[in-house]
Order: sequence, then structure tokens, then C-alpha cells
Amino acid sequence: MSKSKGKSKMKKAGKVVLWILLSLLIIIMLTVAIFSVLNVVSVKANMELASSFEKIDNPDAVIPEKSENGNWVFKTDRDLKILQLTDVHIGGGCFSSKQDAMAINAVASMVSEEKPDLVVITGDIAFPVPYISGTINNLRPAKIFATLMDQLGVPWVPVFGNHDTEVYSFYSRDEMSEFYGGDTLKHCLFQKGSEDVDGCGNSIIEVQNNDGVVTQALFLLDSHAYTDDDALGILWRYDHIHDNQIEWYKNSVSSINERNLNTIDTVFANDEQEKNKMQDEFGEVTSLLFFHIPLHEYQNAWNEYVANGYNDTDNVKLHYGTVGEIGSSICIALEDDDLFETMQTMPGKKGIFCGHDHLNNFSLDYNGVRLTYGHSIDYLAYSGIAKIGTQRGCTIIDAKTDGSFDCKGSNYYQDKYQMLSENEKETVLMQDMDEWAKQEK
Repeated sequence: MSKSKGKSKMKKAGKVVLWILLSLLIIIMLTVAIFSVLNVVSVKANMELASSFEKIDNPDAVIPEKSENGNWVFKTDRDLKILQLTDVHIGGGCFSSKQDAMAINAVASMVSEEKPDLVVITGDIAFPVPYISGTINNLRPAKIFATLMDQLGVPWVPVFGNHDTEVYSFYSRDEMSEFYGGDTLKHCLFQKGSEDVDGCGNSIIEVQNNDGVVTQALFLLDSHAYTDDDALGILWRYDHIHDNQIEWYKNSVSSINERNLNTIDTVFANDEQEKNKMQDEFGEVTSLLFFHIPLHEYQNAWNEYVANGYNDTDNVKLHYGTVGEIGSSICIALEDDDLFETMQTMPGKKGIFCGHDHLNNFSLDYNGVRLTYGHSIDYLAYSGIAKIGTQRGCTIIDAKTDGSFDCKGSNYYQDKYQMLSENEKETVLMQDMDEWAKQEK
């Protein structure tokens, strides 16, 4: 073969390769463009849905104010109603448009009916997993949810879950903190927290009586996402509450207790009997903690309950609910931390509210601390979860004026919520959670 013929064949082959690469590039660009348009259309539709609900009429609502120490404060001499939502899982893309609308309807219906003073979302508002939602833009689902909550006009605050800021999603925790903490959201109480404490969103919301005594302290904590060796979360290796967060919680409780005693001394300086009564009642503030990933003690408590034939023990008292995750799973952090042990050493009544496991919904007392799973919203993340319904709902927390608290789970598929939802009459299986959990993984 002559050199000229060889060069000619090489040129032809090069042209073929070039055309193939060019064609692939064009296909990729067209695909990206199509998905971008579809995502914009689906997000616009759900933003319009989120904006369509009526503002909640609640003339008795307690309006939060910023205190001198920077904490948000609800000041009232009545019980405060707190609604916990968790794992809303709005995808914000064209693949998840229908499920996103169902989640919006569910949230709007339950908040509108319950008329809470405060809504706390314990993680995973967003689910920017591309092969399920159709996008990796985690700001879009956050905007949809924020639009809904500001439309309803109820004070609300999120804590971050593992899906809210996936490593491959567009926006980091710092950037999402700027959104949630920005001036554009009229009713969001999110604060990023101290730079000296790990995570974003570590903050305190106080409930005070009209004398200025703190009856309840709500601690919002970032339980982080995945461990460094599992950045994508493929191995389910979850992070935990860090030591400096625990120290911040401990110091904050001590500071509030000291402030309460000073307030009581001042207000009741001329009434020794009432002062002593108030010191006994409020000298040890109730602390309620809200974060996403459950502590190891959730697993320890449930295992002890099961080992005793699904009966209470000296350490465990079940109030309601069960473990519904297949294989009776409780997805805890990879490493244990000392938060629970620290809480045990602190005075006052204590409770923890988490999410993360969408089919677990129990609430129990364990060694002096109330451990509660929020009822999830999720229509998207678990395969087939849109069609099962026993777990879907909200958790109603009653923060009482005497510093005590109670809570109950409330299922979404009740007439009082369904009458408001206009959700095309969902058809769901109301599964027996105990039997469901016994299925093989």
C-alpha cells in the first residue's frame, strides 16, 4: 500500500471518529436542553400549586420575635402547638413532578388543618437524586417548599438531612443556609448558627411565658450526612452529632437555666413563696432536640423492647408506633456519640425528634429521654412508597406551659386532611407496619 493511500484511509477514519464524537455531543446537548425545559415546566407547575393555597387564618397565633441574645422567641402563657414534618422529599425535576405535587398537597392539608404555632422539618426537604427526580438542582425543591410555607403564613424552620445537599447537587450546606436564612422568606426562622460549632443550622428557639421565663428550649441540630469515606452515601455510612455540638447544647442549657433563675429572682423579688415555686418549676428548662439521623439509642431502645416480647421494660415505655422498615431496620450513624449520655446528665425534661427512616414512627421513653420518629411525607425516595400510607402524616407536639410536653402521630389519610388536599383521591395500602417490617430485606 502506498503512503498516499494510507494517509487517505487515516483521514477518512479520522473524519468518521470526528462525526461520531460530534453526533454524541449534539445528542448530549439536546438531551440536556430537553431535560432543562421539562424541569422548568414541572417546577413552574408545582410553584403555582404551592402558591395556590389560602393563608391560614389563626387569630390566636403566637408571633415569634428575636431576643437580645439572637434566639427566636415565642412568648405566650398558653400551650404551644408544634408540628413536626420530616422527609418531604421533593425532587424538583420532571421525573418527580407528580409525586412532588402529592407531597405539596399533603403538607398544605395537614398544616392548614392543624394550624400550628410552629412547623419544624427534620431533614430531607429536597431529594435531588437525578435518576429519580430528573435533576441535581437542590435549590429548586427548597424553593417550592419555602413558597408553600410562606404562602400558608406559619412560622417554620428546617434542619438539614443527608439528601438536602448531596455531594453532586448544585448547592452546598453553606449556600442553602443563605437561602433559608435570607430576607426573602418571611416566615422561616432558620439561623445558620455559630461558625465555631460544626454544621449548619445549629440554633435555639425559646418558648417563654409572659414573665420572660423560658419554659421550653427547642434545639435545632445538624446531624450532617455521610462519613468522609462514603461521600456519595452508597454504603449508608452516616455521620453523627459532633462533640462541639454536644458541648454547645450542654452550655446552652446551663445558660438558659441560669437566666431563668435570674429572671425569677427579679420578677418575684417581693413574693418569696411564688419565687420558690417558680424556681422549682422552671429552674430546669425542658429541652427538645430536632435533627435528622437517629441516635444509636433509638436502636438500643427498640431492640430491648422487642427482646422483651414487644413489651415495656424497666428502661423502655412505648407510647405509640413501631418499626416499619423492612427487616426492622433503624438506620443510625456509623459511630456512636455522647449526646444521649450528655442529655441524661442534664436537668429538666428532655425529648428528641428525628426522621430519616420513612417507615419507622414510634415514640417511646428510654432512660429518661423521650425518643420520637416523625411521620414521614415521602412519595418519592423509597420504591413504591407513594402507594403505601400507614406511615405518612405528621407529628403533633404539645409544649405545655408548665414545661412538660407530649406528642402524637397523626396519619394523613383522615377525612380532616383529605377534605382539604384535593389530591385526586390517592389509592394507598394501609399496611400493618409490624407485619410489613418482618418481610425479608
